[in-house]
Amino acid sequence: MNPSTARTVSFTAMADGTAADYELVFVHEQAQLDTQADRILDWLRQMDGPSPYQVSRLDHVLQSATRAERDGADTETIVCALLHDIGDVIGTANHSQVAAALLRPYVCERNWWVVQHHGLFQGYYYFDHLGLDPNARDTLRDHPYYDDTVRFCAEWDQNCFDPSYPTKPLANFEPLVREVFARPPGDMFAIDQRA
Repeated sequence: MNPSTARTVSFTAMADGTAADYELVFVHEQAQLDTQADRILDWLRQMDGPSPYQVSRLDHVLQSATRAERDGADTETIVCALLHDIGDVIGTANHSQVAAALLRPYVCERNWWVVQHHGLFQGYYYFDHLGLDPNARDTLRDHPYYDDTVRFCAEWDQNCFDPSYPTKPLANFEPLVREVFARPPGDMFAIDQRA
């Protein structure tokens, strides 16, 4: 559709919008939600290519998801393993938080928290090489999902840079991504209580 002929709202300031305007906005947003899995799969494909590791960033997350699947993780957790570094595509400096924000309306609090904090917890394996505290994660030791995040990083992240590991292709995980993102999103307008 040509943007110049598409229907648009009548307002130039949100305070002046009408019910009909916001109905148009929400129809558009629903269309975006309906195609979100396609965009996510495209972002994953963008992670394929050169990297400083022995595998591409895509191969890393595919390996993470493959390991989670082989360990008997549920669909949601496998998708979180697949998408834990998706933030690298649009927010490298805070990739964990970007990935967590994308997943938050669709996953349980535990999986959201693990993805949100995996970057800090992953530092256990390399922060000392940068002059940082590898035990920085321990400031969160009393959190109920601390051990889950330690396990995620130990079993499905820090060890997922192996070019010889029998990693499943993206096509294996596409139906799982579509399943998770076909769920009705959680209340996007609720006041954030999980910080």
